[in-house]
Amino acid sequence: MGDFFSSLIYPFELIVAWIMYGFHSALTAIGLPAANGWTWTLSIVGLVLVMRAALIPLFVKQIHASRKMQLVQPEIQKIQAKYKGKSDPESRQKMTEETMALYKETGTNPFASCLPILVQSPFFFGLFRVLNGLEGIASGDRDPIGPISRTLAAQAESSTIFGAQLSEKFIGADSVQVQLVTVVLIILMSVTTFTTQYQLMRKNMPASALDNPFAQQQKILLYLFPIIFAVSGVNFPIGVLIYWFVTNLWSMLQQFYVIRRMPAPGSKAEAAMHERRARKGLVPDTPEQRHELEHDKEMAEELHEKVSGQRQQPKGKKRNKKK
Repeated sequence: MGDFFSSLIYPFELIVAWIMYGFHSALTAIGLPAANGWTWTLSIVGLVLVMRAALIPLFVKQIHASRKMQLVQPEIQKIQAKYKGKSDPESRQKMTEETMALYKETGTNPFASCLPILVQSPFFFGLFRVLNGLEGIASGDRDPIGPISRTLAAQAESSTIFGAQLSEKFIGADSVQVQLVTVVLIILMSVTTFTTQYQLMRKNMPASALDNPFAQQQKILLYLFPIIFAVSGVNFPIGVLIYWFVTNLWSMLQQFYVIRRMPAPGSKAEAAMHERRARKGLVPDTPEQRHELEHDKEMAEELHEKVSGQRQQPKGKKRNKKK
């Protein structure tokens, strides 16, 4: 099983190694020391930037999937209320069938929001294996990974930030600096993740989507993630924790931008956006803004029409022009 996992992850190790090597070469070309910990740290940051930029199309799909999930929550609640208290297999099966039929009818995919995480996971483990194997490559006990030669591995393995080596972990560390840097990174990871989830739930969810099992699950995850980071973070090299933190920071800033500029229909963020525009005396004056508002309205109307079976009456051209 271990050999199968290694062969499965190895292509991602190569991609990670080449991206880090490319950034490291560029940074040393502009004068940064090759064996310096900050040079390798910036190479890891560069890896995050490349990865997250490549995932932007998936993130856009995730936004639309999340909005659809929010809009169909009232209908899902009706299905759940219909079978409330019925625990027999037949009723549970019917409830599942009706829920899946609703998802199919409205084009909603409850798992679409997981796509960016799933795509990132192999690269995360690839980075873990690259950093974990630096000592073996430097000593000659392990074969080089792509461009990471013995010389580069020795440089990366011995490089430090705040006195802690990038390849060291909290578990088994003899240095206080390693433990301190690990704890600080875990705290930063927890804060950025908490902030991302908190602003998503408090600002970018309509009131109808806050009182349902999906929202309750989000609340649980809000407080569960810091515990997960604390338990798992002590087992990862500092370089992986840096990758994790920068990824979370990207997600937080990206989410902040989306909530501010493209809020979900009916959410507090949408009301705040209209208030800001009203104070400035602005209306949607660019094609992008008009397209986004029209898209949100059309998506909400289309989903409402599908789940309720009621078609909205078309407006006459003259009446529409007056409006």
